[in-house]
Amino acid sequence: MPTALITGASRGLGAAIARALAPTHDLLLGGRPSSELDTLATTLEGSSTWPVELTDHEEMGDATDAIDSLDVLVHNAGVGSISTVEETPADEYRRIMEVNLIAVAELTRLLLPALREAGGHVVFINSGAGRNANPGWSAYAASKFALRAFADSLRAEEPGLRVTSVYPGRIDTDMQADIVAMEGGDYDGSRFLQPDTVAAAVAHAIATPADAHPTEIILRPTARR
Repeated sequence: MPTALITGASRGLGAAIARALAPTHDLLLGGRPSSELDTLATTLEGSSTWPVELTDHEEMGDATDAIDSLDVLVHNAGVGSISTVEETPADEYRRIMEVNLIAVAELTRLLLPALREAGGHVVFINSGAGRNANPGWSAYAASKFALRAFADSLRAEEPGLRVTSVYPGRIDTDMQADIVAMEGGDYDGSRFLQPDTVAAAVAHAIATPADAHPTEIILRPTARR
């Protein structure tokens, strides 16, 4: 079967994407070492863990050396925070950019030979914040706008690859619960997209026949008020 590498696969959307792709792909499940990552790998046939710290570029280089062909790369790992421009120090911009952009760019660069060999597909899990920036989200939105630009450049430079940017609205995950708490609101997961819904859209894009190039997918929760 074709092989897919998913970053941030231990829980939430990453785990949902892994479950959606497991019937059709052998999986490399990226994430920090954890019992959640190990458990997921044991429950999905053809899966193995890829426990790599994405901000450690030397470790990432060593971990990609053995990958000589890769059909799908899903960039799902990411971090975020909420604060005003006035309250956001430079180090917070650096922290978010390091994970949401720089690690993505470096992992893509390292895996380009393997992706070219397979005529592969790169999927970027972006965000609605990658298209519209709201108050309090300057650092996160800047990283996602930058991710959008990186994906567009990759698509233009690598005509042998398919490159898809996915822009979901808010998703019912632990990370979302933390964000709502930062905003001072009461959490109601039914207002948000379900991880399996977004994962199904990702799997559908990957399964799109080779004569079509799904460049962008935008999803919004229908129940959000």
